[in-house]
Amino acid sequence: MEHEALFKRIDDLVRRCEKANTLTNTTFLTPAEQGALVSYVNHMPGCRMVLHGGGPDCERRVAFFLPDWMEEADFEPVEALAALRIDAYFGTPGHRDYLGALLGLGVRREWVGDIRVDGQTAWVFCLPSVAEQLAGLEQAGRVSVKAAVVPLSEVPEPERKRKAVKFTVQSPRFDAVLGESFRLSRTQAVKLIAAGAACLNYLPCLKNDAPVSEGDVISLKGHGKATVAEIGGKSRKDRLFVTVQLWE
Repeated sequence: MEHEALFKRIDDLVRRCEKANTLTNTTFLTPAEQGALVSYVNHMPGCRMVLHGGGPDCERRVAFFLPDWMEEADFEPVEALAALRIDAYFGTPGHRDYLGALLGLGVRREWVGDIRVDGQTAWVFCLPSVAEQLAGLEQAGRVSVKAAVVPLSEVPEPERKRKAVKFTVQSPRFDAVLGESFRLSRTQAVKLIAAGAACLNYLPCLKNDAPVSEGDVISLKGHGKATVAEIGGKSRKDRLFVTVQLWE
């Protein structure tokens, strides 16, 4: 079972949350791990979970399990996650340079979240327990850098360009929505799904008739990714209107 170790860890965290009535959390999870976790937690009555990466649109996020006394609205990521600002001098290191340099400080990949590079400045989300250690970074690639721990509120929101695509489908099946989103024929969509090239909420999906809902993320190798923004209303031919946001 691909995520068996993760699920065992989740069982332990949920038990600790219930027994000690305190907030518990994972390390940073990949999108695929998050997708598997959401499905797993849905079968755990009473379990309340929040996924947060430190900022909007983070791909790597931490799962937090809430005790009885805490509502989702009371959860404060500023108390559970940390951020770094890294400024480069006389060069522009890339994402791989920063990641390699950070891991070179002796931390594990799952302790570090998204890394956003904007010219000579990089913003890094991480667990609070390693923030000061990462702030000692002095070089990324061949470029000298200076790092400092900063409040989450200082991390600028990413500038993601998205294009709205609207279409109609007979029903919100995965093959239909996938094909229309990426301008493919139904036959092409079915072949790509069978080849394992398509994902629903970051997990490979081989079911043509898998239901697609608002908020779902669909992706296709070689074509990109899209978020299902809206499903609703019908055309004169009794077809459903769908709007997706393509990530450019």
